[in-house]
Amino acid sequence: MATADDDHGFVDVIDTREAYLEAVDAIAKGHGPISIDAERASGYRYSQRAYLIQIFRRGSGVFLFDPPAIGSMSELNDVIRDDEWILHAASQDLACLREVGLDPTRIFDTELGARLAGMPRVGLGAVVEELLGIHLAKEHSAADWSTRPLPQSWLVYAALDVELLVDLRDAMYELLDGQEKIEIAEEEFEATLHRDAKPPRQEPWRRTSGLSTLRGQRALGLVRELWEARDAYAIEVDTSPGRLLPDSSIIAAVRGNAQTKRDLGAQKDFVGRASRTELARWWAALERGRASSDLPSLRGPSTDTLPPPRSWIDRAPEADARYKAARPKMQHMSEAMSIPVENLLTPDHLRRVAWDMPAVLDVEHIGAALRDAGAREWQIRVTAPAITQAFVEAGQSLRDGADDPS
Repeated sequence: MATADDDHGFVDVIDTREAYLEAVDAIAKGHGPISIDAERASGYRYSQRAYLIQIFRRGSGVFLFDPPAIGSMSELNDVIRDDEWILHAASQDLACLREVGLDPTRIFDTELGARLAGMPRVGLGAVVEELLGIHLAKEHSAADWSTRPLPQSWLVYAALDVELLVDLRDAMYELLDGQEKIEIAEEEFEATLHRDAKPPRQEPWRRTSGLSTLRGQRALGLVRELWEARDAYAIEVDTSPGRLLPDSSIIAAVRGNAQTKRDLGAQKDFVGRASRTELARWWAALERGRASSDLPSLRGPSTDTLPPPRSWIDRAPEADARYKAARPKMQHMSEAMSIPVENLLTPDHLRRVAWDMPAVLDVEHIGAALRDAGAREWQIRVTAPAITQAFVEAGQSLRDGADDPS
């Protein structure tokens, strides 16, 4: 099996406007789709901006851009926006690409394509190895891409990611075409491209690891103050919050109940890069939490109007019966089509239709309810008949049980 980085030549980074504009002209002279990837510094930086953007086009070659140094890349977008862009796991990169002015109108997502094709592993390295027979090392995937200068080994890795994407796209298209899933894939790609960004999470501090080990509103208030102080400082220095003060240190500070700033600094389990250098900041947060009369509720805000399905059997037995009847049909269909059940139909869509069934139980009305929940047309086409049948069977089973004199 070939190894992708065998004898790869020197890779340079474009970090000036002049070189960037020359690259735009070269890319414009190429042909075919655009393969594109972005490297962030998740786990190192607070922001999710792109610190490296890689582009490959047949007839042009591969280009690596330094977005913080270049700024807006709208000129490149003007050249390529109407061409097909090939990405792997597009939903992860679209936001940071749009941040620098790169906004496609048509995409091919090789990761999503692999899921729809029923491939057992969908990471880029695994898919390249399966379809192209090339081993693609992925040892730099979690690197700090805000590092400057970037090591040559990292740049070779980044270049290979996009150099292989065009060939991967062609192989993936053949695979999906052979399974008669091209239309399904295109609909999914379009949905990915136009998916709304998730709204900001309410009370994000409640995701602090270890929060469930604390008791009482006051303790929650202390966690909230420390979390918000850490978040504000993380934004200020553009550093991942957990690198400054781990969640475990927030929990330790609340549980330790230090009476003075000195006592807090003396806690051995209060650790982190900024645990001592910003000790005054953390102590001030604790004092605010102790003095506050605006304490958080013990239970967080609900983001879902549906109760958890495990409670349905008591609260809504008919909905419970519908849901339990439909789930195995979805699983069977998933296996028959070699599409993961979560891609066949978003689980939340099935729950919502089972909980609030249309007044008229037929394929048309079930389909309309799925559409209102956010299902795509291909999902409605293949699942609505089976869901309708499951709901009819569930209703009949409940009636038979009610009629049974025993």
